[in-house]
Amino acid sequence: LHTGKQLDGIWHTSIIVHKDEFFYGSGGISSCAPGGTLLGPPDSVVDLGNTEVTEEIFLEYLSSLGESMFRGESYNLFEHNCNTFSNEVKIPSYITDLPAEVLATPFGQALRPLLDSIQIQPPGGNTFSRHNGQS
Repeated sequence: LHTGKQLDGIWHTSIIVHKDEFFYGSGGISSCAPGGTLLGPPDSVVDLGNTEVTEEIFLEYLSSLGESMFRGESYNLFEHNCNTFSNEVKIPSYITDLPAEVLATPFGQALRPLLDSIQIQPPGGNTFSRHNGQS
């Protein structure tokens, strides 16, 4: 199938903060040990530097995101996905812009009804909430 655009992939992204990996899928915000999903080790890692935010404050922030913008039922493969989440907390635009670029092609438009119906949740993570006793 040809989209008319060179695609290296549609990327899953996550963010590692305070020694845990956090990501968003149709199950909401989840966490695991770094590289701990069944997707295996990452193809690339971008060092975003250090944060001055404490783990407690960061987890409160994630909890509020999980109860508002990033509930599981809000997930959409093209418009509100793992990259949207990582961008909120911060990844490069060449990754976050890719779904819109795919949708701009005739092939992307033709596949949209099918792809909108797909639930995507990388296996191997734990659903994140401040109530589960640990991050």
